[in-house]
Amino acid sequence: MTTQTDSVLNTVKEAFAPVTDALKNFQNMEVPEVAREFVKKSAGSAKERAADIHAGSEKVTAAIETAVAGSVTEAAKISRNISQALYQDAEAFFAGIDRLASAKSLNEAVAIQSEMVRARGEVLVSRAKSTTEYLGKLVAEGAKTAQDNLSKVYNKTA
Repeated sequence: MTTQTDSVLNTVKEAFAPVTDALKNFQNMEVPEVAREFVKKSAGSAKERAADIHAGSEKVTAAIETAVAGSVTEAAKISRNISQALYQDAEAFFAGIDRLASAKSLNEAVAIQSEMVRARGEVLVSRAKSTTEYLGKLVAEGAKTAQDNLSKVYNKTA
C-alpha cells in the first residue's frame, strides 16, 4: 500500500515538475532596465504635477483664510490639512512607485509593496487619531460657546 502511494506521489511530482521549476524561475525573473526607467520618469513627472497642484491649492487656501475670519478660519485650517494630507499621500505613492520600479525581482517587489502597505496603515491610524482629537476639541468648544450664548440670553430675560 505504501509503495503504491509513494509511486502515485512520485508520478504527480514528476508531472508537475516543469510547472514548479517555472514558478521558481518566475520569482527571480529580472525586470528590464528600460521598464524601470520608464516608470521612474513617469512617476517623476506626475510628482512634479502634484507639487504644482499643491502650490496652487496653498495659494487658494491662503486667499480664503485672509478674506474671512472666525469659523471660516477653522474651515481653512481643515482645508489646508486635507490638502497637505493629499499631497503627502501623493508623494508617498510616487516614492513607492519609484521604489517598486527599482525592484529587480518579483520577490523584491512583493517585499517593497508589503512595506508600503504597512507604512500607509500606520499613517491612516495616526490621521484617524488626530482627526478624532481635533473634532472632539471643536465639539467641546462649540458646546461651551452655545452654553455661554444661552447663559447670556437667560440673563437678559431674567
